[in-house]
Amino acid sequence: MLQSPRSAKRILACCGFLLAASMTPALAGDPTGDWRVEDGVAHIRVAACHGSMWGAVAWEKIPGGRDKNNPDATKKSRPTLGMPILLDMKKKKDGTDQWEGQIYNAKDGKLYDSTMTLSNPNELEIEGCVLGILCGGQTWKRVSGPILSSPTNSTAASPAAKSASTAKGHQHAPPKSAGKAPPKTVGQKGAAETGEAADPVGDICLIPDIARTTH
Repeated sequence: MLQSPRSAKRILACCGFLLAASMTPALAGDPTGDWRVEDGVAHIRVAACHGSMWGAVAWEKIPGGRDKNNPDATKKSRPTLGMPILLDMKKKKDGTDQWEGQIYNAKDGKLYDSTMTLSNPNELEIEGCVLGILCGGQTWKRVSGPILSSPTNSTAASPAAKSASTAKGHQHAPPKSAGKAPPKTVGQKGAAETGEAADPVGDICLIPDIARTTH
């Protein structure tokens, strides 16, 4: 049956729209923000620090933890709050929302090769392997974020400004950008709405253990 010119134009317009939509590249996922680990004992803050993703403990269910299982005797007494967990995770070049690096397991004080995959905006798949054979994984749930880029990532910052920021360590306030209020983290929300203590971690790119590695 012949179609009317108007119907034919409508079909062609629809096909053209679908083709254009299919040719539009998908936006890259953003894993930055705070994530609740599978057993709920901690939140891990993920941030982009000089081209890599890093993750550090931003909240603990039981405060006051120490890195007592670390084989380095000088680190056994360091607080687990603010401790780097995901280390130098670099994005794979195949276009997927997956990053590769290392993960620190505070339960045994060891480093493992790891992959981090953003399966959807609110779920982060973490996998760690020993010698590429024995592998285990967790699914982390988003708590907040994504978060703004750290000011330490700006190549326009003067050396003096960088030194002043680094000197503040992990007590630095979360990054701000002109004209935009920073997204709320768990700690910031508590301070503003419930009277709880302010976020004690802030910009994880300024945590000494991370800053020394990324500069």
